[in-house]
Amino acid sequence: MTKHGKKYTAAAAKVDIDKIYSSREAMAIAKDTTITKFDSTVEVHMRTTLDPRQSDQQIRDVVVLPHGLGKTVRVLVFAQGEGAAAARAAGADLVADDDETMKQIEGGLLDFDVAISTPDAMGKVGRLGRVLGPRGLMPNPKAGTVVSAQDMERAIKEAKAGRVEFRLDKTANIHVSIGKVSFEVDKLLANYATLMDAVNKARPAGAKGNFIKRISIATTMGPGIKVDPSEHIEGVE
Repeated sequence: MTKHGKKYTAAAAKVDIDKIYSSREAMAIAKDTTITKFDSTVEVHMRTTLDPRQSDQQIRDVVVLPHGLGKTVRVLVFAQGEGAAAARAAGADLVADDDETMKQIEGGLLDFDVAISTPDAMGKVGRLGRVLGPRGLMPNPKAGTVVSAQDMERAIKEAKAGRVEFRLDKTANIHVSIGKVSFEVDKLLANYATLMDAVNKARPAGAKGNFIKRISIATTMGPGIKVDPSEHIEGVE
């Protein structure tokens, strides 16, 4: 059994483990049960009925949260020529268009949150799979991170504005950040509603019934708060 500290125990005491809360209640409790000295991230954890081994039960997409993530998002772009120029003009934090930068990334230079690539650069990016893959940073067309030079500005702006990717992991769960504890409840709720709408629209062909079995909201290192997965959220902007 995991032994928790006094702060966690005190925070957990504010959560009824047998109760299914409304999403609004959960956001308020999440703000009240944060235990870190820094501005914790608010996370959504979904348990699904999907089978990750089945190709028709995969779920992977992106959504732009209306109120962002409350942090500065650093963007790396793999591109050449026109794509590299477009990336710099659009405010990319780092553009990998030379062998030296590629070698630095291969050696562990990972001071960025999102990696975007043009299609013609993916041949070189593929060789960085063992570095980027485990950290979830590998550019992918399904995640909207493999784009043309013409779409570069939009992709970078969305990434910096709060575009998040959601995907099914090997244990049939989905984990997504929706903001910071310092956000007002209404902003957290709006981000959550936008996320859940996107997840439901991305419903895989092989899903049966209500494929989201359980949902919990938690802050970084904080206790989980159960939320009704069938709740229809109204009155958010």
